[in-house]
Amino acid sequence: MLAFSHLLDRLSLEPRRLAKEALLIRYFQEVADPDRGFALAALTGGLSFKHAKPALLRALIGERTDPELFALSYDFVGDLSETIALMWPQAANGEVALKEAAPSLSEVVKRLEGAGKSEVPGLLTDWLDTLDETGRWALLKLVTGGLRVGVSARLAKTAVAKLGGLDVASVEEVWHGLEPPYEALFAWAEGFSGQPQTSDPAPFRPVMLAHPLDEDRDTELLNAEDFAVEWKWDGIRVQAAAGLTERGDRVRRLFSRTGEDISRAFPDILDLLTFDACIDGELLVVSDGQVRPFADLQKRLNRKTAGPKLIREYPAAIRAYDLLSVGGTDLREQPFAERRKALETFITGLPEGSIDLSPMVKVTGWEEITSARADPHAHLPPADADAVEGLMLKRWDAPYVTGRPKGLWFKWKREPYLIDAVLMYAQRGHGKRSSFYSDYTFGVWRDGEAGAELVPVGKAYFGFTDEELREIDRYVRNNTINRFGPVREVVHSAEKGLVLEVAFEGLNRSTRHKSGVAMRFPRISRLRWDKPAAEADRLETLQAMLPGEEG
Repeated sequence: MLAFSHLLDRLSLEPRRLAKEALLIRYFQEVADPDRGFALAALTGGLSFKHAKPALLRALIGERTDPELFALSYDFVGDLSETIALMWPQAANGEVALKEAAPSLSEVVKRLEGAGKSEVPGLLTDWLDTLDETGRWALLKLVTGGLRVGVSARLAKTAVAKLGGLDVASVEEVWHGLEPPYEALFAWAEGFSGQPQTSDPAPFRPVMLAHPLDEDRDTELLNAEDFAVEWKWDGIRVQAAAGLTERGDRVRRLFSRTGEDISRAFPDILDLLTFDACIDGELLVVSDGQVRPFADLQKRLNRKTAGPKLIREYPAAIRAYDLLSVGGTDLREQPFAERRKALETFITGLPEGSIDLSPMVKVTGWEEITSARADPHAHLPPADADAVEGLMLKRWDAPYVTGRPKGLWFKWKREPYLIDAVLMYAQRGHGKRSSFYSDYTFGVWRDGEAGAELVPVGKAYFGFTDEELREIDRYVRNNTINRFGPVREVVHSAEKGLVLEVAFEGLNRSTRHKSGVAMRFPRISRLRWDKPAAEADRLETLQAMLPGEEG
C-alpha cells in the first residue's frame, strides 16, 4: 500500500504525460504481482467495493472529529478523501514503522472484496489508524474509486505495453477478456509468455479517427472521387459488439470511443445486439424515426444505469457507419468500400429496431460536397438535418486502422465558430450562482517547448442549464489541483480533463492574450463528457478562423 500511495501522490503532482507514463512503468517494473495488477485495475476503473461508500466514510470521520469543523473543512478542500485524510487523528501507535504495519495493496483489495457490510468499517478504521496522511488519502481514493490523478485507462495500458515494446492497441484487443490482477498480461508484456488467449466474443476494437479537413488546402490536393461522404451526426461515437461464448452464452457490450464499457447505461441498445458482429456507429436519441437534439442524449450519458422512464422518454439508437467484424471474421483489413457493402447487407438482415444505416451523402465533386455541408436540409428531413454537425470523408480504399492515420479519414464540421476546448480554471459566480463555480476559463492545444500544452483562449459564464452547472461545479470541486484566491485550477492534461464545446460569434487578434486570439461572445454549447482532453482542438484551428487568414 505504501508503494501505491507513493505512486498516486507522484502522479497527482505531475502534469506531464510522458512523466506520468514513466512513473507508471517504473512502478510496474518494481512492484511484484499481484499488487501491480490491482494497481492497474484501480487506475483503469476495474475495482469496486460495494460496501465502502462515501456515506460510510463520512460516518467514520464523524466519530473522530467535530461535524461542523469537518463540514467547513470539506467545503474548503472540496475533496472527501483528502479532507478525511487530513483530519483523521493519528493513532496512539503513530510511531510504528509504517513498512511493517501498513497493509499491502492486494491485502486491502482481497479483504474488502470478501468482507461483509458490518466488517468494512472496522477494516477501514484499522488501516486509517496505521497509515500516514498520504496512505490514508490513497486508501480512501482506492475504496471510493475516484483516483483522479490525471491517468486515463489508455495511459495505464500504454505503460504496461511499454514494459515489453508492445503496441497498446494489441493490449486493448485482449483487455476485456482479462481480469485483475492481470498476471498473464504482465507476463506477456515482460516477455515471459505469449499474448494472453482470451475467449471474449465481444472485445473492444481500438477506433479509427479522422483529421480535420483544411478547406482551402485539402479541397485542392485531394480527389473528391476517392472519398465516400457521410453525415457526421451530433451524438457520441460507439462500438456495439456481441457474440457467443464457447458455452453458447451471448455477450453483448456497448463501448465508448475510448473503450469504456457503457453497456449498463443503455440496456435498450443491448437488447438489440442479437448478432455475432461488431458495429462502429453513432449513439443518438431517436423518437418516431427522428433524431432528437444532443441535449436529450446527454440526459442518458454519465449514468451507471437507466430506468424505464428514462428509456421511454429518451430512446437510444445507433446509426451504423462501419462493420468491423461479422461471424467471427475480422473485416478491418478490407477497404472501406467492401466493409460498407457488408454493412448494408448486415443491416438489412437485422429486425426493425433502433439500429439503422447511416446514409451516404450522394454528391460528386467538391462543389456538391461543400453545398451539402452548408445545407444538409436539402438532403435530409428537418429533424435529421438539425442533428448533423458536418461531413465525414473516408477513402474508399482505406482499411480500418487504429489511431489517426494521415490522409484516410477527414471530418468537416458545418459550424466554423464551434470548437472543443479544455476547462482550465473556474471561479465562483455572482448572485444566485455565488455558491457555484460558474465562470470558466478554457484552452486549446499548441506545441510548446516541452511538447503539447494548453493555452487559454477564452472565458464563458453562460450557455448551460442549472443541472449542467451543478455537474460542472461538482467536477471542479473533485478535480481541483491548485487554488489562487477565488479561482480554482482544474486538472487539464492530455489524459484527464473536461472538454467543453464552445460556441462564439467571432474571433479577433489580440496582443493582450497569450494565445494571440480573442473570442467574441463565447458560451458553453455543451459538455463533452465523452471526449478525451487530448482530442480537443488546437490553436491552429482558431488561427485559421481569423479574418483575412489564408488557411
